[in-house]
Order: sequence, then structure tokens, then C-alpha cells
Amino acid sequence: MRMTKYLHTMIRVSDPDATIRFFSLIGLEEVRRIESEKGRFTLIFLAAPGEEGIAEVELTYNWPAEDGSAETYGGGRNFGHLAYRVDDIYATCQALTDAGVTINRPPRDGHMAFVRSPDGISVELLQDGRLAPAEPWASMPNTGVW
Repeated sequence: MRMTKYLHTMIRVSDPDATIRFFSLIGLEEVRRIESEKGRFTLIFLAAPGEEGIAEVELTYNWPAEDGSAETYGGGRNFGHLAYRVDDIYATCQALTDAGVTINRPPRDGHMAFVRSPDGISVELLQDGRLAPAEPWASMPNTGVW
């Protein structure tokens, strides 16, 4: 199992503009933005100049509910996860499983999985490229939360 590249750390935000202003004070700049009308969220990636695609902060803004109420995050729930790109997500998940680690969100799509560190930190694994869905992962249910 080889982790090939650190990608980003995700945090949930309630005011994207204020958060972007904050991070700009320490030299980070917006490098890309993804909006999902269907998922009702916006992802904003920030990086220091020259660090685009190397070490980024992902701001996740979950749009207010249809009734206008906004989701709040307590108890550190605004911190999301660490993300790593891996050479072979199936081999990586198998090695983790063999070591007794629970795969909380299996790589059913051949692209993404989530596990938790011994301290409960959520770790996203992303396939370098995309693999075809394969068993036992394709039909494996989620376990717990990630």
C-alpha cells in the first residue's frame, strides 16, 4: 500500500466569503470552485501560490435548507477529512481491511473510499484515475459514519 499524494483537508463553512477572506490573509487563493445544484453544496479549493493540486484546503458550503434554515456544525463537525490519492484503491482497502481497519464507505465506484484513523479522523482515499467497479467492494454497504 502506497499513499501517492496528499490532496486536501476539507472543512465545512457557514460563510464562504468570510472564510475566503480569512484564508487570503495568510496567502491562500481560490484555485477552483465546484457547485452542485442537485447536491445543494459548493466546494471551494484554496491553495498558496504554486501549491495548486499539491496541498489545498477544501471549503464545503452546504446550501441552506429549502425552508431557509442553515445547518450548524458543533463539536468540531466542521472539520471534514484528510484526502489522499492512491495507486490502487482496491489493494489499499484490502490492506487496511487485512489490518483490521473498517472501510466505512467502500470504493463501490472504483474511485472513492472513506476510513477512520484510530482517533476517529475521517480519511478519504481517491483512486489515481478510475477503476471499474469490482467485488466485494461494489456491493459492500457503508459501515458507521465517515
